[in-house]
Amino acid sequence: MHKQIYVNLAVDNLDRSTRFFGALGFTFNPQFTNDQATCMVIGDNIYAMLLVKPFFSTFTHKTLCDPAHSTETLLCLSCESRAEVDALVAKALEAGGTAPRVPQDHGFMYGHGFEDPDGHIWELVYMDPNAVIPS
Repeated sequence: MHKQIYVNLAVDNLDRSTRFFGALGFTFNPQFTNDQATCMVIGDNIYAMLLVKPFFSTFTHKTLCDPAHSTETLLCLSCESRAEVDALVAKALEAGGTAPRVPQDHGFMYGHGFEDPDGHIWELVYMDPNAVIPS
């Protein structure tokens, strides 16, 4: 069995977050969705659990940070091309997200990103497979 990763993110408004990420083309698993949480399918074995803050708080004794003002994590997704990076950022901006910085072009690697409506930072990166040196 392949390992899976479930990133849990606290959100203010589940409907708003679902609409935002749906506009970017992500889908949601209805088996793990209710009025307090939804399971966003990012890729094979990669998921983001979007949890309303009161429900998220039941999983930790720590104070939640406000990702609009503090960085809790940087989420990085690989893309298959520079065009996919740019297209996802454009969709995020159209859906109400923001771009915290300009694209970064390092020749072999291209990246850009967006902040979702709650302030979580999503980095998108394309790396030229021909530039990767096998180990």
